[in-house]
Amino acid sequence: MLSYTWRDWVFSGKAFIAGMMALYIAMALDLSRPYWALSAVYVVSSPFSGATKSKALYRLLGTVLGATAAVVFVPTFVSAPELLSLVVALWTGTLLFLSMLDRSARSYVFMLAGYTLPLIALPVVGSPDTIFDIALARSEEIALGIICAAIVNMVIMPVSLGAEFGRRINGWLGDAGAWAEDILRGEGASPLTPIKRQQLAADVASLDLMISQLSYDHGTKDVARLAKALRGRLLMLLPTFSSLADRLHAVRLGCDVLPSELTTLLNDVADWFKACNQPGAQQMAQDLLDKIAAQQKSDPLQGWDDLVTSGLRTRMKDVVELWRDCLSLRDDIAKGEYTPLREGFASQFSHASRHFDHALLGLKAAIVVAGILVACAIWIGLGWDQGASFVAMVAVACSFFAAQDRPAPLIRFMLVWTTVSVLASFVYLFGILPVATNFEMLALALAPFLFVLGLKMTNPQTTVIGMLVSVNLASLIAIQDRYSADLTSFANGGLATLLGIGFAQVWINLAHPFGAELAAKRLMKAGWRDLAATAAGLRAGDADRLVGRILDRLGQLVPRLASLNERELGNVDGFSDVRLAINVVTLQQERGSLCDASAEHVSKVLLAVADHYRRQLKASRVLVPDTDLLTVIDLALATVLSHEGTTARRAIDALVGLRRVYFPDVQASHLRAKPPSEPFSIAAE
Repeated sequence: MLSYTWRDWVFSGKAFIAGMMALYIAMALDLSRPYWALSAVYVVSSPFSGATKSKALYRLLGTVLGATAAVVFVPTFVSAPELLSLVVALWTGTLLFLSMLDRSARSYVFMLAGYTLPLIALPVVGSPDTIFDIALARSEEIALGIICAAIVNMVIMPVSLGAEFGRRINGWLGDAGAWAEDILRGEGASPLTPIKRQQLAADVASLDLMISQLSYDHGTKDVARLAKALRGRLLMLLPTFSSLADRLHAVRLGCDVLPSELTTLLNDVADWFKACNQPGAQQMAQDLLDKIAAQQKSDPLQGWDDLVTSGLRTRMKDVVELWRDCLSLRDDIAKGEYTPLREGFASQFSHASRHFDHALLGLKAAIVVAGILVACAIWIGLGWDQGASFVAMVAVACSFFAAQDRPAPLIRFMLVWTTVSVLASFVYLFGILPVATNFEMLALALAPFLFVLGLKMTNPQTTVIGMLVSVNLASLIAIQDRYSADLTSFANGGLATLLGIGFAQVWINLAHPFGAELAAKRLMKAGWRDLAATAAGLRAGDADRLVGRILDRLGQLVPRLASLNERELGNVDGFSDVRLAINVVTLQQERGSLCDASAEHVSKVLLAVADHYRRQLKASRVLVPDTDLLTVIDLALATVLSHEGTTARRAIDALVGLRRVYFPDVQASHLRAKPPSEPFSIAAE
């Protein structure tokens, strides 16, 4: 406990004050279940004011939506228990599916609305005429708790989310900058990206939730748009770094010693990365871009060595421009200001494309639906008085962790700490609260335990423990305006809660045996399918979104790859597919501006790429590209070089990129530009 900072203690105190305020007001207004207001405070409270306000709003919306569904469905289906069970299960599963399609804080609305229906509806099936009063009471008391939490968070030392967001961004830029320096100094120049560098993509993807909460924070509400723009550039930096490493590796393969002019440029860019936080960094960036442009003008583009060297300079230019943008956006976010960025990059980052595995998510939701139906059948078959609580906890436990690859261990974790909650509630209800004769003594009795739980909520690793135990404690004690406790009722309620979570764990173990391996393989196949369709021209209008989807898949794939030991997945380089996608899109865009002969050969390359990924899909594994693909790429390169020359730099660079992705260890010293009138020959390697 000595490791907690004064800010952690302040947050815990604020949560306790808000909780007691909500509880006192609920009792003063003679609301039927004041403990709902107390539990709502601990559900929505966060160390950051923006996160508290967003979660408060979404909890209110989710509760009202779920309560409304209960008012509609219970009177309609109460006479048919089996049908009501089906309606409850389908409602929970459908809303859960929708929540998994939204990675922002808004997803909480759907998941909460899903399991609020069984929480409200099932306990009153024996007295359906009270459903409106129960739904209204839950909405009122949760709204009261939410309002109290939001007010206290805003009035007493509010903490802006901006500082934490800035810390995360600076940490990410530090790691990415170290990678860039390694590449530019030659130590990290490799065609394959290490898994720890690929982890940077997952770190960017993890910013989504925080970015969605920025607009609810008074100190950052005007910079949410900048944060989204920064996220896009951070993601684009990664494949650009990977491509820079690949091009430098190719240049080093073609010569024993790098040209002094190129070595100086590489060192200058590396020095700028190290000094980019110092005054004058923006002017240094412009000087570097001018130097790169001057060298690019003299690029001959006559042979393979020229092509990879030209590509290296292009990657350095892209890296400097992107990094400069990231630093400008970071500084603008810190100051709450906006500096217009280069329009040339606007379209690249305008589409925040996301990949969703609808089939897998649908399967996860269907497993939850089936689990609720089985639980309902057990309840109906046994005629158990506490069966409603049993089913409701099955719905809650399954919903909480449905999006995870392996939810069963997390449900077991929930069961352990819910057991702790039941034991703590027993001590409070039968050992401490009987001597609390007024509200002040009640607050004093609750303070030590709730303060400890509030401190737990300040640590991301223990947040769930703090919230889970505090919410369960309030609900199991069922605090009213006067003390009343019945051991039999408490035991039955606690047992139903624990059995519900325990059944959820058993059910998920049986029905959800797959984990990260299946998700990783499906992500890889989705990427292959996307690349095959784009290369074949079937998604010509979708080119702008392709890179966004592949980067998003990479953010989902990398954490799973890091946890797997399977040989087939262990050496996957996600950035290779991103680089390949960018090159395919570039060729599709440039093909129309080429002469007929060049366009024909580029089309053959694209068809060969599409065929390669179709064969991988059919084989369900990574295949080594055959030499026919190498021959097709080399023929296209020779043709474009001969017929277009420097006017087709982008197409040439894209073809070189494809060759480097597929055949990084095969040199092309035979490749030379020839006059269009001369026949050319390519020796297949």
